[in-house]
Amino acid sequence: MTSRFRTLLLLLVLTAPVLAASEPEYIIVSGGPSLQEWEKYKGAPHDRWWGNFIRSARVRIQQLRKEHGPKARITWLVYKPAYDRRNNRQDHADLIGNIVSVRDKYGVNLVFFDRTDQLINYLNQGQPRHQIKIANFEFFGHSNRACFMFDYSNEIDSASKVWLHEDDLKKIRRGLFTRKPFIKSWGCHTGESMSGKWRAATGKKMIGAVGKTDYADGHETGWIPKLSSGSRWGG
Repeated sequence: MTSRFRTLLLLLVLTAPVLAASEPEYIIVSGGPSLQEWEKYKGAPHDRWWGNFIRSARVRIQQLRKEHGPKARITWLVYKPAYDRRNNRQDHADLIGNIVSVRDKYGVNLVFFDRTDQLINYLNQGQPRHQIKIANFEFFGHSNRACFMFDYSNEIDSASKVWLHEDDLKKIRRGLFTRKPFIKSWGCHTGESMSGKWRAATGKKMIGAVGKTDYADGHETGWIPKLSSGSRWGG
């Protein structure tokens, strides 16, 4: 390589335009509520109100919009079949319309899903992940120590048919997240096992509850779930 060629190459490097990194994505996931036809007989019934996991998500969307501005890329994934069943068998109201109204008000990308693989596929390739990384991932819904349960007590009493199990977290590709993302499950018990499996699969920390979380009395807590007595955040 001649001296003149090296000089020309250096000039090209120094004068090349610097490409700005794409803005990251902020992701919120809402599972579905239970049905009172089963829950009403229990000592501590779940989800008397249909909107526990919707209102909490809405509040976080408001906070993200305020913190990151009107152009921030916010995506909200909602497990739709649970709200269809709750509407048809219990509330008899336009629950899907209420969810869509949040999309319209806050300008978010609303993605309905009905299978776990759709959620995983969105994380992996819903955006060009070599450019658009995930800076925020939060889950509002029912969970246990090993999985997110998107339809707990909604289709089957006290059970779930659609879930994201900790053993399936390896299907989430590495390299999707920013260097220091905020990842949190607002469901019960996630910090007892699933948080550790999440870190092993993705290389990123997920905050989860060791014990239970409580969505009751949301009007007193700003609609963000609180820890039940004796519980703590782990991960």
